[in-house]
Amino acid sequence: MAKRAGNLMAKIVEPENLRLAFWKAARHKQGIEEVENFRNSLDENLLLLRQQLLDGSVPVGEYHYFTIFDPKERLICAASFRERVLHHAIMNICHPVFEDFQIYDSYATRPGKGQYAALDRARKFARTHHWYCKLDVRKYFDSIRHDILLRKLELRFKDKQVLEMFRRIISSYATGTGKGVPIGNLTSQYFANFYLGFADRFMKEQLRMKAYIRYMDDMVFFAQSREDLLRAMGLFIHFLLNELGLEVKPVCLNTLSKGMPFLGYVVFPGLLRLHKNSRKRFVQKMKKYHKNLTKDIWDEARFARHVLPLIAFTEHAATVSLRRQVLCKLETG
Repeated sequence: MAKRAGNLMAKIVEPENLRLAFWKAARHKQGIEEVENFRNSLDENLLLLRQQLLDGSVPVGEYHYFTIFDPKERLICAASFRERVLHHAIMNICHPVFEDFQIYDSYATRPGKGQYAALDRARKFARTHHWYCKLDVRKYFDSIRHDILLRKLELRFKDKQVLEMFRRIISSYATGTGKGVPIGNLTSQYFANFYLGFADRFMKEQLRMKAYIRYMDDMVFFAQSREDLLRAMGLFIHFLLNELGLEVKPVCLNTLSKGMPFLGYVVFPGLLRLHKNSRKRFVQKMKKYHKNLTKDIWDEARFARHVLPLIAFTEHAATVSLRRQVLCKLETG
């Protein structure tokens, strides 16, 4: 067991850290009234936040809810700007503790990792294994148990003020009795990644599965035989349910020669294709963005900001003909 981290609150409330937290929270949010109001009295607001952190009175749970449909319907819970500054202040200091707990092959919301690094790793494993097992958690963020999460946090942190701050943030939101963290918050990303970090360690240390990847709650592991996968799968699902209170969706177990759906792509031993749903979304979005440009809803700069990441997403797969076809249709009307 690693040594628990202590004496963190003193670092969190340092003026330099609080100021850095403000600048991180304010990035790309110029002109927003809530941000500008905070900025106009920056020193006073940071001094108040410092005092509230020290005496444990900082308010939490001021959320704004909205729904997105990309690629599926999700309820996003956005904290107030003041609370986002709080989240950054905490994670500026606590980040190394969370990061040190992650295994190498955990790829979501981590510096130097990400979706494309996870895909590259999957392609490597696909070239050296015959079988894969892919699973993900049913309504993951909604299912995280508060009591289990807090017990797990106590294994890594000993600073009582920080643990109490975690408790207040976690208990400020629920999708059911004592469970759920809000999609959209910085703290939720850390908590969710940390929660399944225990599943990662069970897979690597107890089941001894070397070829394993996790991108938030998308988990895939590889083996040479179906029997090895079935054995590990049963034990892993049991751990997720009994130790973390998580249920998995129907499992996908197949040979890699048939292709493995993963993060919007289909991974083959020597090839990466765009998943059919991703192809459909690409076409729909390109049409929408082009319409916004031609109708003068967007200028060219905004059009480029949306289109370039979309093109980059397709470029990781064998999609040259798809891109040519779509762009040709848009140009000819």
